Amino acid sequence: MSEHTQTLQPTDKSVWLVTGAGRGLGVDIAKAALAAGHAVVATARSTDSIDQALGSHDALLAVPLDVTDPAAAEAAVRAAVERFGRLDVVVNNAGSFQAGFFEEMSPEAFRSQIESTLFGPVNVTRAALPQMRTQRSGLVITISSTAGIASTGDFLTAYAASKFGVEGFMEGLATEVAPFGIDTMLVEPGFFRTELLSPQSTQYAAPSIEDYADRTTATIQAWQGMDGQQGGDPAKLAAALVHLAGLQERPSRFAAGADAVELFETKAQALIDQANAHRELSTSLAHDNA
Repeated sequence: MSEHTQTLQPTDKSVWLVTGAGRGLGVDIAKAALAAGHAVVATARSTDSIDQALGSHDALLAVPLDVTDPAAAEAAVRAAVERFGRLDVVVNNAGSFQAGFFEEMSPEAFRSQIESTLFGPVNVTRAALPQMRTQRSGLVITISSTAGIASTGDFLTAYAASKFGVEGFMEGLATEVAPFGIDTMLVEPGFFRTELLSPQSTQYAAPSIEDYADRTTATIQAWQGMDGQQGGDPAKLAAALVHLAGLQERPSRFAAGADAVELFETKAQALIDQANAHRELSTSLAHDNA
C-alpha cells in the first residue's frame, strides 16, 4: 500500500460500487457493506433484480450496468459520484460460466466469457480510476476464482482463461496505481453456494464430438449436482471482504475458503517442483558472454 493511501477504517463510511449485485454473491456483498454503514452503488443489467434483492435504503443506489459496455461503466461511476460525492471501493463481481470442452465450445461462446469476466472488470476499473486518482485513495476488489490460480478439471478452458487474465490484469495494475493511494485485491473463492452454477449463470456447450460424449454427460451431471450444495457461505465471504477493505494492510490476494487455501498451497508447491525439475537445463540458457 502506498504511504499516501487514505486508509478506510472499518468505522468509516465509504462508497462501494458492486457489479452483479442483483443476485448471488453480489447481493451478499452489498448487504454486508450496507450493514457496516457504507453507501452502496449496486449495479446489474436490470435494476429490478436489485430492487427485489435489496429493497430500498437511504445509502443504496441501484444503477443499470452491462459490464461489457464501457460507456455504461462510465455512467455508473458518474452516478455514484453525483449521489455520494466519491467512490472508495469497486467490487468487480459480475460474471458468468461458459462451460464445455474447448473443441465443442463455439468461438462466440468462448469470446463472450472473456468479454464478461475479463473485459468487464477492465471496463469498470478503467471507469473508476480517474475518480480514485483524484481522491488519491481507493480499492479495486476483483472476484477471481481458484480457476484463476489452477485449472483443475474439465469444462474450464474459457472460464480459466478469463480468470487467469484477471489475475494478470490486477497484478500488473497494482504497481501502476499504488503511487496514487489505490490498492487492488484479488479474491479467489473456492466452491461457494452462489448462483454461478445456476441456469441463469452457466451455459453448457452443445455436445457435438463423440470422443467427448461420455465425459460431457458425466461432467454436466457433476456440475449440475453441485449447484446449491457448495460448502462455502457467500454471506461469510461478503463479511470477510468488508473486513479486509477496512484493514490498513490489505492483502493483494485472498484465498477464500479452505479449499482455496489448499489449492494455493498445491499450486505453489507444483511451481517449486517444476522450477527444480530441470534446474540445470533451465539455468544454462544464457549467452556464453553474458
